[in-house]
Amino acid sequence: MSSLITRQSQDLGHAMFVAKLDSARTLSSILKAIHFKETATCFLSSNGLKMTVEDAKCVQGNAFVQSAIFQEFSFTEESATFKINLNVLLECLNIFGSKDPAQHTALKMCYDGYGSPLVLLLEENGVLTDCSIRTQEPEETLDFDFCSANVVNKAILKAECMREVFAELDMTSNVLEILMSPDAPFFRLSTVGNAGNTHFEIPSDSEMMETFDCQQTQTNRFKITLLKPSLKALTLATRVSVRLDTRGFLSMQYMIRNDDGSICFVEYLCAPDEEFDEENDVEE
Repeated sequence: MSSLITRQSQDLGHAMFVAKLDSARTLSSILKAIHFKETATCFLSSNGLKMTVEDAKCVQGNAFVQSAIFQEFSFTEESATFKINLNVLLECLNIFGSKDPAQHTALKMCYDGYGSPLVLLLEENGVLTDCSIRTQEPEETLDFDFCSANVVNKAILKAECMREVFAELDMTSNVLEILMSPDAPFFRLSTVGNAGNTHFEIPSDSEMMETFDCQQTQTNRFKITLLKPSLKALTLATRVSVRLDTRGFLSMQYMIRNDDGSICFVEYLCAPDEEFDEENDVEE
């Protein structure tokens, strides 16, 4: 961590929340993976920070940055929550505009409680800048009530292979259909649209599949417009976990390895397409 930041930020050292990163790119990359709306809700705890972005009350993106990722992390309260403009935060994290992977921007973040701004101190090559971002009253986030006890089907796949699958699917379609079954075809992704249907099947013993745990046959459809933002996380991930619960709700967890070898997680939660569910109910 830059000595310049240390000297210039002594007056912020007693804030409720103080965290330091040797490279602001670590945080920036994770936040870009959920950057599909203008604002995000930030949850602080002793375990780290979580950023949540939502759209249409049907999809939620969560970025988890554990306290161990930071070179220094101090939080003196049990929890704190605020809303912040994600566009502005990302602009500040990338204020030096360096695209050189070898170039690191040191970062210190401070927050001193309700109504206080989030203060960023950034230093690169001896140049120091500070940004003060206004925080807002947090709004209640969606509770998808997605818990492991209700998960009936789960698959963990290599992200590289999943990127190839999504490149083959027709992402201009209206919906993505996910079929999971204890028997063949085991795991199938299909796009359904006006131009026709596209299918991609992955056997349970495929090299692409690291774990396959399927208790019952399940078919659910999801609006592609809601899932498209998750492709940002897929481009960064090394592994992808796909889970479906008893209601057909989808959880896609992305394991992302940072430049320094540390691990962060991004999760997308999505509700199934109600129109498809209603059609199934009528057929039954």
